[in-house]
Amino acid sequence: MWSHNQWQSSLYGSGCKNSERLARYAQVFSTVEGNTTFYATPASTTVRKWHDATPDDFRFTFKLPSTITHQQQLQHCDQLIADFFHVMAPLEHKVGLWKIQLPAQFGPHSLPALDAFLRRLPKHFPIGVEVRHAAFFAKGEEEKALNQLLITHNANRIIMDSRPVFSAPPLTEAVIDAHQKKPKVPVHAIATSDSPMVRFIGHPEDLSNDPFFANWLCRLPKWIKDGKTPYLFIHTPDNNHAPELATRLYTLLQQKCLQQQTNLPDVQLPAAETNPQIDLL
Repeated sequence: MWSHNQWQSSLYGSGCKNSERLARYAQVFSTVEGNTTFYATPASTTVRKWHDATPDDFRFTFKLPSTITHQQQLQHCDQLIADFFHVMAPLEHKVGLWKIQLPAQFGPHSLPALDAFLRRLPKHFPIGVEVRHAAFFAKGEEEKALNQLLITHNANRIIMDSRPVFSAPPLTEAVIDAHQKKPKVPVHAIATSDSPMVRFIGHPEDLSNDPFFANWLCRLPKWIKDGKTPYLFIHTPDNNHAPELATRLYTLLQQKCLQQQTNLPDVQLPAAETNPQIDLL
């Protein structure tokens, strides 16, 4: 997301209007998950506003609509996909990944549908696929078939790391909600194409995330050194402090890459606003 009321002080600033939030976000972060498209295709005027609010090197990662991935499960949806990409066309050059998030019932028997769907997409479109079916995490023949299919189509396997949030006791409403909604699947850190995506669902206590992020401090620099462009998204149960966690973990990654003689650009939140002092005479 790029619009969250609780980020007013940490990311936007007190004078920032809702319509200006994406532009402020893009001044700090270089990419965003566009989840709104999962629920509805935006209006053409909205797409143009998103384009105008972001620099040319900013990258969106938009989910395909649920009508395509969940209702039709990638079948008999040529017109739906054509209509969606037509509306999104002004942002095509700013899309880092088109994300295909598949429901849990989309299992090994559905791989031919995924294969046929990926064959119909433009070859130059960067694609990420997120699966939820247990067979795709069992390290058996079904998972091998999925990975090989993605490699064949130059599609990235989206990696969900929900270990941090599931390590938190369900003592708050936000954690309880996350436990109910987030998938609890094993972490298989595989790069099937050039832009692997990691979705890191954080623990509500800041430093409790570090043991889980340690593996990514090894994996991400290796991918970068290999010439890949990984996408890393940081969440927290209520996302209220996601910008702070994201920038802190990124700093750790930046330091790790520097040790391997790889420079990453700085990412910093705006300076905290302070109330001016008033002299009472």
